Amino acid sequence: MTIPTDRAAGAPVLDPLAGLRAAGGPEFDVYLTGTVFLDIIFTGLDSAPVRGTESWARGMGSSPGGIANMATALARLGLRTALAAAFGDDMYGEYCWEALSRGEGIDLGQSRTVPGWHSPVTVSMAYEGERTMISHGHEAPPPETPVPASPVHAEAAVVLLEPGRREEWIGDAARAGSRVFADVGWDDTGRWDPADLADLEHCEAFLPNAEEAMRYTRTACPRAAARALADRVPLAVVTMGEKGAYAADGRTGETAEVPAIVVEALDPTGAGDVFVAGFVTGTLAGWPLADRLAFACLTSALSVQEFGGSLSAPGWAEIAAWWQHVRSYDDQSRDTLRRYAFLDGLLPGATRPWPLRRAQPTLGFRGV
Repeated sequence: MTIPTDRAAGAPVLDPLAGLRAAGGPEFDVYLTGTVFLDIIFTGLDSAPVRGTESWARGMGSSPGGIANMATALARLGLRTALAAAFGDDMYGEYCWEALSRGEGIDLGQSRTVPGWHSPVTVSMAYEGERTMISHGHEAPPPETPVPASPVHAEAAVVLLEPGRREEWIGDAARAGSRVFADVGWDDTGRWDPADLADLEHCEAFLPNAEEAMRYTRTACPRAAARALADRVPLAVVTMGEKGAYAADGRTGETAEVPAIVVEALDPTGAGDVFVAGFVTGTLAGWPLADRLAFACLTSALSVQEFGGSLSAPGWAEIAAWWQHVRSYDDQSRDTLRRYAFLDGLLPGATRPWPLRRAQPTLGFRGV
């Protein structure tokens, strides 16, 4: 693993794939497409807002959201990330574009700015360890020129499956050699029909949460759900919140389970996206299954200690700082120290050479 220079900030970051990329290989490590939201997050609420009253939050942040959560998490872990999305030509869209391209070094070559279209917005309220969200937006109008049938060539693609809807580009990406990692959204229809996930046939890994996995498999246990899903996709990974995560490899029969990291959570927005980014990073780097699962749990845990989704994603310096901390203090178990010993061969010294961009109460100050 080498330490190149971050394109956006000029700061040293680790590149976990530096020694693995072949000459003439894909230009990008990961390709994503989806909707970018402007997220406004309220934290420090003691309880849910009460009808007919005014609630004051002790904290607030603004940051790019939606698919930007995962794109930023991947880029901060050193992966060359390409994002195809529509951006409004309002101030929200301008802010999100700048934060992702200039601030995070994400390639937006296949993205577009849509004249007269306002950016989708989500307001998220974090309280009692959970969050409630209200979103507003309209589907972006189709581009004037046809979008290429196949996405850019990338080592991997990350997709959000929509129950009952097939996306032609997913099969195109898999046939072009991309390793496809899939998450899924909540099935508002209540069907939870496995047949609605037909694009799983193109995927290498499927990473639902425990509730989604159990509903699709008609099981009462996340571990049983993962093993059932491994009959449909080579690798099933089920996140279990404060209980950690479980994975089942349908090709080898291998399973792995890792407990969650003990942290004080501020805002869970985007934690699932950061988990996927950590797992994709470890998979492309060729790590053992248990190490990939542990790394994903760690990145996800570190993210909930900050405001927002995308800008709460940790970088390598923060991961190194955490590892130095847990070896110096006794706030984590000995099992945790053993589980994360693989970090010794990956991390630089636990310095913080630059502050990562964080969600702020405003969209950002001019000149900052």
